[in-house]
Amino acid sequence: MARHYEEDSASSEVIVSQGFMPMKPCAFTAKNDVKPLHWASDDKRTIGQYVYGGFQRCAYPFQKFHSDAERILATVLEREARHWFRPVSSQFSIYYRSGVNQPEYIPDFVVALDDITLLMIETKKAKEVAEAQESETEVKAKADQAVIWCKNASDYATKVGGKSWAYLLIPHDAVAQNMTITALRSRYEVK
Repeated sequence: MARHYEEDSASSEVIVSQGFMPMKPCAFTAKNDVKPLHWASDDKRTIGQYVYGGFQRCAYPFQKFHSDAERILATVLEREARHWFRPVSSQFSIYYRSGVNQPEYIPDFVVALDDITLLMIETKKAKEVAEAQESETEVKAKADQAVIWCKNASDYATKVGGKSWAYLLIPHDAVAQNMTITALRSRYEVK
């Protein structure tokens, strides 16, 4: 029966229960000492075992990354963003359809810029980003829900004088330390 179930999300009602999201606490375990952001492991597969710190613009004192592309993007954010952080579970309450399940989507980064914009950013393998543009994939389902969330948050922010939101889906091979947030946004904003 579950395979034949269909749901029209166009009839969903958006309810704003508060105009802000308090920061959620987070805790990490580390393989070794806290690493500076410019440090990269020789084995990129082990990056998730390390805790990074020493940030100037991150809302949390420590962060972990799932990939080296995320770590490199964090160096760009440290240089250019007003503030940034990696959200934790239930920070934004974004859910997407995956078969009969509705798992939570936790984006890689949330970024406050000096202008009137907040960014929700996801980095994925280039192949996964390309597949999401061609067909229905989990990456596309997450991106679709994040775009809806950003639109609803922007609509509410417009009414109360807040910042608008935008969602970026960035292929891993597009992330480089010499990139700018403006360039990434102009190429990878999903609307």
